[in-house]
Amino acid sequence: MVFPQTEIGSRAEDVRAYATGVERLGFQHLLAYDHVLGADPSVHEGWSGPYDIHTTFHEPLVLFGHLSAICSLELVTGIIILPQRQTALVAKQAAEVDLLCGGRLRLGVGLGWNAVEYEALGKPFHARGAMLEEQVPLLRELWGGGTVTHRGRFERVTGAGLAPAPLQRPIPVWFGAQTAPALRRAGRLGDGWFPQVPPGPRLDEARAEVSAGAEGAGRDPESLGMDGRVTLRSGELDRLVDEMGAWESAGASHVSVNTMGAGLGGVDGHLGALEELARQLRLAKGTS
Repeated sequence: MVFPQTEIGSRAEDVRAYATGVERLGFQHLLAYDHVLGADPSVHEGWSGPYDIHTTFHEPLVLFGHLSAICSLELVTGIIILPQRQTALVAKQAAEVDLLCGGRLRLGVGLGWNAVEYEALGKPFHARGAMLEEQVPLLRELWGGGTVTHRGRFERVTGAGLAPAPLQRPIPVWFGAQTAPALRRAGRLGDGWFPQVPPGPRLDEARAEVSAGAEGAGRDPESLGMDGRVTLRSGELDRLVDEMGAWESAGASHVSVNTMGAGLGGVDGHLGALEELARQLRLAKGTS
């Protein structure tokens, strides 16, 4: 499930109720989007982003530290905007979450699109692709334990390391990707990827780019996971089940269901829709 943070509010009890409800219904993972700051449209003339200063976003790694104590779901960032964050700090935070949740963290990373956030966090927006290329190998090196010395274009570590190390060594790193360079980067560096297009010709084209990136790096493209996404619209659960089946046929290892934008209201509305979806999925599998 995609954590519906823009619609269920900021009360801690609602956050907990949603996560435990998702687990009770039999879903396997919880995916959270990431935004540190929202832009004020009254200041940024012509702002056209899907989120702004009024949109609620919980910080994913802090959120997952909390949820790890109350549920056994796989916890997925989908995605952390890595280049606007300090690499060593992300490595530390992710290692801690992985320990607390019993090795069930999947760290999705990507470039993001909001230059306002990059400015506020002191990172160069136009260098974000090159920064990400350097960050991911460094994350894995830091998670390995022991001392690390790294001299790169953007990153410098001198004889330092983090403890405790994560349970997963390394934590799986998945990529959000849409453009051809980003898709090839996912193939070169990722353990999996989040397609931004549905099954069909566009997915085939995207997968070809990912495969080209993997093969160019001497990797097996078939070893990469793929997490598709479907979106609930009001009264269209049958269509949603069919779309999930299409992702399975396309070879997806995971599917995430987004319920935001369906007019479900608060946490009770979202869980009510998921209860019906869980029932239909059991019927589709012949296990009702």
